[in-house]
Amino acid sequence: MSGHSKWNTIKRKKGKADAQRGKIFTKIIRVITVAARSGGGDPEANVKLKTAIQLAKENNMPNENIERAIKRGTGGADGVSYEELSYEGYGPGGVAVLIEVLTDNRNRTAPELRKIFSKNGGNLGENGCVAWMFDKRGYFIFEKVKVNEDTIVDLALEAEAEDVKSDNENIEVITLPENYEKFSNLIKEQNIDYLLNEVTLIPKTTVDLEDKKARQMLNLMEQLEEQDDVQKVYANFNIADEIMEEISANGDNS
Repeated sequence: MSGHSKWNTIKRKKGKADAQRGKIFTKIIRVITVAARSGGGDPEANVKLKTAIQLAKENNMPNENIERAIKRGTGGADGVSYEELSYEGYGPGGVAVLIEVLTDNRNRTAPELRKIFSKNGGNLGENGCVAWMFDKRGYFIFEKVKVNEDTIVDLALEAEAEDVKSDNENIEVITLPENYEKFSNLIKEQNIDYLLNEVTLIPKTTVDLEDKKARQMLNLMEQLEEQDDVQKVYANFNIADEIMEEISANGDNS
């Protein structure tokens, strides 16, 4: 499994998603508002809004919160203007890190990100320094105990998936962006339970990390994701299963 897969899995094991639900809601509301403001309030005519609403529902956000965010976007009631920006840098061991943000003050965001990198053995870089190391792909994770692996493989073939990977716990399916919705619809039609379902950035190569650098990297990921303006963090690290399991068991990356 890639570092991307492991990071998403360990977050769920540690209960981070539940513990930070309020923060997650705040970030999703910001995405919905920006999408509605730029493309209108009809999700059928606004792909970014439709995707944001799907993310909100997957995180059990109440419908009234979603509707309020759309109204705020189409009406511009809050008077706040957000910019969509990306930042790039390097984590411990030279790991490539790409960050997507929505901010109302870039002069605040950049120094905060630089500080987080510095505290965790990394540094913020110039735009373009690592973006070339990632490809945009549809990305799915399934827990083996909850699905039939042969069924997943058959549906992946039907949707012309780019790759299917498997380890002791999970099945990972990667699609080209244009085939993402086809595979997503196929698994939903059969009510197949998934751990992760998104269009994301997949690293072309990975950097192996051990011991201190592995823990530093996980701390860096957590602290970046906790920053209010940050929407998504992508990185090309790989950490051995036993180290990830130890960190998960301890519930602490320090």
